[in-house]
Amino acid sequence: MPHDALPPDPFASDPEDPARVLGEPSDDDDRALDDDERTELLADLADLAVYQALLEQRGLRGIVVDCVDCAEPHYHDWELLRSSLRQLLSDGHMRPHEPAYNPDPNHYVTWEYCRGYADATGAAEI
Repeated sequence: MPHDALPPDPFASDPEDPARVLGEPSDDDDRALDDDERTELLADLADLAVYQALLEQRGLRGIVVDCVDCAEPHYHDWELLRSSLRQLLSDGHMRPHEPAYNPDPNHYVTWEYCRGYADATGAAEI
């Protein structure tokens, strides 16, 4: 997604912007992906479509990822994760996004769970 397609930054000229501690983005943030990374991301996007097709109908809303940076679980709805992976594919990084508000952990599963479920149902290709 192009940067100018995003909503305006509500803290753009605020001297108390909490994101100031992160510093300015560096040129390294917009690096191109190598062929292996692109291939892996395309495979992840294909897998995500299968997982959503299998699990959304069972009431699951998306995937939970344990963040190594903050040691907290991050809950990603199917579309949010798809959008983030596409952005990573096109831009070489993911922009921060608003976390899910008060997510019900019972509606999210891990990537490994999705993979195991798809393997168990024989749904490698839907």
